[in-house]
Amino acid sequence: MFGYDRTRMPSAEEALTGRDTPMSISGVHHVNDRDISSLPPEGFEDIVLGLGCFWGAERLFWQLPGVWVTAVGYAGGYTPNPTYDEVCTGKTGHAEVVRVVFNPSEISLAELLKVFWEAHDPTQGMRQGNDIGNEYRSMILVRNEKQREIARKSLEEYEQALKKGGKGAITTGIDDLNAFYYAEEYHQQYLSKNPMGYCGLKGTGVSCPI
Repeated sequence: MFGYDRTRMPSAEEALTGRDTPMSISGVHHVNDRDISSLPPEGFEDIVLGLGCFWGAERLFWQLPGVWVTAVGYAGGYTPNPTYDEVCTGKTGHAEVVRVVFNPSEISLAELLKVFWEAHDPTQGMRQGNDIGNEYRSMILVRNEKQREIARKSLEEYEQALKKGGKGAITTGIDDLNAFYYAEEYHQQYLSKNPMGYCGLKGTGVSCPI
């Protein structure tokens, strides 16, 4: 691993092997006691979002009305069932992400994405502030084509707002969710368990027009 450039994506051939066994977690949300690993309730949806360090990002979303449950994990790369230490090498290709299960009759995907865009700087590529590496890149992982269209439209609208505010182009990737791997138990709802813990969220100050 020594000397590997974490600001680039590894190829599938370079990626760490990983394992077949999923991470062992309790499955209980520390804030609302709901099951973080279950399928969304009938009529609900889920989406996976990457906006830098997942500790503060998860807290941001579990506080929103209409959000049923949240969980942190790894997605967007190659290595099956990675550990946190492996993701931090940059050689899994995974980003730190938050799975958000929400009730669209209470909060729309567009409203969720407004929070997503405003909470971080989506123009920074493989970093968020002082957090540097491909695991901190901005991403939206969708479940279906309808979510993809909403995400793409929100990106286009926010990019125009950023340009008017003198900011650069958005580097956020929008892709299908192929796999979501739950992070270790201590990462789940970390800032509920450790209220004084690190939160690196910092937006651009540009309002999203959604």
